[in-house]
Amino acid sequence: MSRSIYTSARQGLLLAMLGLTASMPVAADMQDDAVRTKFVLDRLENRRDDGEDLRVWEAQLNVRTDYQGMALKIDGERPEGGPTESAEYQLLYQRLVSEFFDAQFGIRYDDRPEPSRTYAVAGLQGLAPYWFEVDANLYLSDEGDASASLEAEYDLLLTQRLVLQPAAELNVAFSDDEEIGVGSGLSTAELGLRLRYELHRKFAPYVGVNWEKKFGDTADFARDEGEDTESTAWVLGVSAWF
Repeated sequence: MSRSIYTSARQGLLLAMLGLTASMPVAADMQDDAVRTKFVLDRLENRRDDGEDLRVWEAQLNVRTDYQGMALKIDGERPEGGPTESAEYQLLYQRLVSEFFDAQFGIRYDDRPEPSRTYAVAGLQGLAPYWFEVDANLYLSDEGDASASLEAEYDLLLTQRLVLQPAAELNVAFSDDEEIGVGSGLSTAELGLRLRYELHRKFAPYVGVNWEKKFGDTADFARDEGEDTESTAWVLGVSAWF
């Protein structure tokens, strides 16, 4: 499929989703279901590994009723004193498909130094049994490469204010995309452990540790560029909800 077809498709999808957002208040009035807005700054943190600092951010904006709505997800990384290494934006339509899960469909744009990528997205986000927060997605890029990701977190309440959060993320590619350093198979894994103190129910500083590793061809591509394939970093950051 040509790039022009992908461009037209994602422009059409974006316009359709924006149109749906604009029409939601009317539908909400008919159903007596109010539209609500929620912003979650899940992570705004500094990671230190061998004296080098990396700024990391992860946030999600939801505009929705009880049953459907829109979500904007933002993730990125930037080394201290350097340019942004990666920035990911997702615009998604989400619809409740069970008591605890939303189905999500939309587009993702990865802004890399060179080259950028655009993806179609289909996924699920919600609470799995035993209250694990899960975000699972399938992607298809404008280059025709398919991939998948799975994120899971769990909040363990130590006291009313002190919360220990283990987290894990796996990324799998179904084909090589050497231009962006991704090889087929399990490409990356990430494990984190964060201890946060909720000063207020909507604001919490935290400390922790984060481990990342690249595998297979992805690790080989990183070595060819003189990059590390594994890192363990101390973490200091804040979370907030509005």
